[in-house]
Amino acid sequence: MTKTILVTGGSRGIGRAVAVLAGKRGWKVAITYISNQKAADETVAAIEAAGGKGLAIQADAAKLDDVARVFDATEKAFGKIDGFVNNAGIATPISKLADKDPADIARLVEINVLGAIYGAREAARRMSKSRGGNGGSIVNMSSAAARLGMPNEGVDYAASKGSMDTLTYGLSKELAPDGVRVNAIRPGLIATDIHAAMGAPDRAERMGKTVPLGREGTADEVAEATVWLLSDESSYVAGGVLDVTGGR
Repeated sequence: MTKTILVTGGSRGIGRAVAVLAGKRGWKVAITYISNQKAADETVAAIEAAGGKGLAIQADAAKLDDVARVFDATEKAFGKIDGFVNNAGIATPISKLADKDPADIARLVEINVLGAIYGAREAARRMSKSRGGNGGSIVNMSSAAARLGMPNEGVDYAASKGSMDTLTYGLSKELAPDGVRVNAIRPGLIATDIHAAMGAPDRAERMGKTVPLGREGTADEVAEATVWLLSDESSYVAGGVLDVTGGR
């Protein structure tokens, strides 16, 4: 059965991998991006080449009007939303917390915390059966950092992802009676460009050697877990937090 899926931050990394894998199932997939239209257009092309239908929408996850506009555009193009991947997120340059730029911290909290809550709120309003929705699945993209803390690198990022876990626990209980399952994925050291944005492009490969499985993970491996949570095959999974960390 086809589904309508919305993935925030879907033009690159894990979000892109999720969107393309959803396309392989023949699903209709809308993605958001903040500035890189070329990457977003390439992702849409990949979704459609895989067998799905794609749509890219420029938006800032931390702006409430943008969030509502994204959901409106997705429903106008593809119908009621069956799955929402709350994925948009950023990190700040690696340093001790005492040395972080307050402006960078503020923007991180805007996107990773406020934006995630805004997205979850809008998904709840659109997907809940009591509000006219079809029910479905929300997947929040957390991080292993939420339980590891990222000392000396990104305590601010870890804290923001801790909020994602708490959002998952509470919202899953709130929405389950309304036909909406809420779960989270906690990726570990995954080979994406977020490490370069933090100022350490070799971080995943270098630290991957310390992982019990002996390597860093891939965005495609995280996507497999995410799409499973979006699918009907995970119909009795709610309030779960799934580590995709190689045992870390």
